[in-house]
Amino acid sequence: MDELTRSIGAGFSVSVEPNSTSAPHPRLSQYKSRSSALEQDERRRRFLDLQKKKRLNYVNHARRLADGDWTGNDSDEEAGEEEEEVEEEMEIEQRKKLPRHYANQLMLSEWLVDVPPELDTEWLLVVCPVGKRSLIVASKGSTAAFTKSGYCINRFPSLLPGGNRHNSAIGKDYTILDCIFSEVDRTYYILDVMCWRGHPVYDCPTEFRFYWLQSKVQESEGLSEIGKRNPFRFVSLQSIDCSAQSIRQALSVEYSFKVDGLLFYHRQTHYTPGSTPLVGWLRPYMVPDILGLEVPPNPLVTKPDYAGHQLQQILEHKKISTEVRQAEPNGCYELEHLSTPEEQSQSDAPTNPRMQS
Repeated sequence: MDELTRSIGAGFSVSVEPNSTSAPHPRLSQYKSRSSALEQDERRRRFLDLQKKKRLNYVNHARRLADGDWTGNDSDEEAGEEEEEVEEEMEIEQRKKLPRHYANQLMLSEWLVDVPPELDTEWLLVVCPVGKRSLIVASKGSTAAFTKSGYCINRFPSLLPGGNRHNSAIGKDYTILDCIFSEVDRTYYILDVMCWRGHPVYDCPTEFRFYWLQSKVQESEGLSEIGKRNPFRFVSLQSIDCSAQSIRQALSVEYSFKVDGLLFYHRQTHYTPGSTPLVGWLRPYMVPDILGLEVPPNPLVTKPDYAGHQLQQILEHKKISTEVRQAEPNGCYELEHLSTPEEQSQSDAPTNPRMQS
């Protein structure tokens, strides 16, 4: 029966997104050796090359998010969409009452499968709390929180620039953030910044965006405290380099929040809405096996009960992957696609596969 279940799980797919984090890590499931599929490392190089060639009008895009004005039909302002797809989508969405233009505005990660050789020099690490990914738009004296699907689930004042009627400056100031909301802490943990006080930074490298975010949050008094004009705390998450020593230290620290996982950002990637191989995701207990690091035993790296039997699979897949690369230097292997775009707060415990509708 177990063998039949694994066979069925490998045969169904509910997503076309490679290495979706809603599904188990590919090294915990099955993959097929093929030369037609692109490895994650190759896709990273393509994404970096593409962002050098592609220049979107992020000024107008950020302003439309802030103003809620989508009357135009300029496809360049829809990140990650081809021209015809954008036109068709906007015609459909204009007939809907819900503000679905706010859907797919967040940059989503993939499972970190192919560990980049330059991980220690070209990547940054962010330790993430358990919570719900949220698009925060502070504009015209109000702050709105949107889900990844584009639904507005809350509207409140905040001390973000443009976030309440006392600091709105007649609509000139607006702020757009990528956050993780912890209902327990009443806190929006800021992952990334797309626009601050009307200045978009979509097309800036990760390293600059993180520096810009830290400096601006430090300048904003009261933002990390709950008050009448700021009913939810806004706290920026810290980034560190990905050296072995830094990762070990990050996994041994006691955090004020419950840790969900680790996000690995390429230093040079722009903020690109949609799934990208330039942002990787791992659960803390996966670090020793996937990255090959020896980490002192602690609660963060303790494997859950359901992951214990999967250790041998990981090691076998890593061994097979190495043999495939050595036998076919130009070959690739295709990873099974099992689910829809990522849900950071979703558990990665094995679940029954669902057939794609």
